[in-house]
Amino acid sequence: MQIHTLDKAQLINEVQLGTHLNHAVEGGRRADFGLMLAMLSPDHLETTPVDALPKPGKTEPELRAYFELQDPQPLTTSEHCYDNGARQAQAFHDSGLADVRLLQGLQPTALTFPPQGTKGMPEELYHNLSGHERRILPPKEDATIQASPQDLYLSLVQAKRFAEMYQS
Repeated sequence: MQIHTLDKAQLINEVQLGTHLNHAVEGGRRADFGLMLAMLSPDHLETTPVDALPKPGKTEPELRAYFELQDPQPLTTSEHCYDNGARQAQAFHDSGLADVRLLQGLQPTALTFPPQGTKGMPEELYHNLSGHERRILPPKEDATIQASPQDLYLSLVQAKRFAEMYQS
C-alpha cells in the first residue's frame, strides 16, 4: 500500500493538475474532483505575488499645488458667489459667452444657490408656513430646530386632549 501526503504530492496550484480537474467535472466524478480540490494547497504564503504594489498617488490638494490650480468649484453659495455671478451676467451681456467661460474658469461660482431668508428650509416649504409658524422659527439662518421624540409625543397628547375638549 502506497501512502501519499501533501508534501510528497507537491500540488500547489491547479495548473499542475492539468486537465484532470476538468475531466473530473465533465465526467461527473465527484470523488476525484473532491480529492483533487483537497490536494490543492490553501496556503497563500506558498505563492509569491509577481506584481509590485502601486505607489501611493498624490492627493488632490498636492496636485492642485503642483499644477498651480485654484480651489475647486464650491457646491453651495458663499458671500462672494453672488458678486461673481453678477459679474458673469454682466460679461455675458457685454461681450458674450467666451468672457463668461473665462470668468467661470478664473473665479468659479457655486453649483447651487439656495434661497436666502428661509431659515435653511426649501423655499416652497417656508412659504407654506403660516405667519405664526414663521415667527417661532429660530432667528438664525444656520440654527437647526431642536426636536426630540419625547417632545413630539407630548405635543401629540396635548393636541388630542384639546381636540377632545372642543368636540364635546
